[in-house]
Amino acid sequence: MNIINPETTLKPLKQGDKVITIAISSPVNSQNKIIEGLEIFKSWGLTCKNKVITGRHWGYLSGEDTLRYSELHSEESYSLITFARGGWGAARLLERHQPWKAGWILGYSDISSVLLSRLAAGFDGGIHGPLVSSLSQEPRWSKDRLKSILFKKSAPDLYGEPWIEGIAKGPLIVSNLTVATHLLGSRHMPNLTGAILVLEDVGEAPYRLDRMLTQWRLNGLLQNLAGIGLGKFSAHEEQEDHEQIFTIKEILQDRCMDLNIPILANLPVGHCHGNAALPLGWGATIDCYKGSLSIQPS
Repeated sequence: MNIINPETTLKPLKQGDKVITIAISSPVNSQNKIIEGLEIFKSWGLTCKNKVITGRHWGYLSGEDTLRYSELHSEESYSLITFARGGWGAARLLERHQPWKAGWILGYSDISSVLLSRLAAGFDGGIHGPLVSSLSQEPRWSKDRLKSILFKKSAPDLYGEPWIEGIAKGPLIVSNLTVATHLLGSRHMPNLTGAILVLEDVGEAPYRLDRMLTQWRLNGLLQNLAGIGLGKFSAHEEQEDHEQIFTIKEILQDRCMDLNIPILANLPVGHCHGNAALPLGWGATIDCYKGSLSIQPS
């Protein structure tokens, strides 16, 4: 099943292509890490434009909705749109019409809502991967992986911990669990039937993960997947021991194992040092005999 419109299929980036960095979620209080990240893009031969304004905010957002929307949908075209940080705010922009353009777009966490919305509209080029502010701290293999996807439309296999043996193939959908859960039932959620779904999250108590995954099950969404990949999950730092009746791993296994589809856990994806870039909508294969996740270009 191809969920990408063939008319939007992208060619690899080339030297001289233009990159823009914007902030559409939480405010940005320092540009140091952003500048370091842009230096990496420049070393790849890309031309960078930084539209992030330090300290700009509207409450806990990086600007009013109209302003952030206009930056997301700039009249000027860029080969790659990147984001300064996550937090909260991107999904608010999806209430309006989304005039998506062809091009690459990179981010994760709160930016997952934008990636999912573009994919639901049939657009290629969405990559779940490092923010500009975290790119410089990524290990070499992670940077090389991102560069390979952007410039060669290829990447090496990822490896994880097989929970249920088998081989599953389907279009790849990747997201932060909390962000995706709050898109369920909207036009911004791609068709999950027959897909390989990779989820990650941070700072969520086990009972909250339980509640979200139960919502997916009640909607019949997990039951129609071809396979599941699980990235990094971590509980809230202030979670008290007496509240952790179940561990995160126990909850994930309880809510997923009875689906009887290949499950590959502990992938290097999400809020971790080494956030492996994954392109949404591309063909993917989970091989739980080898413990691998491979991708094929759209």
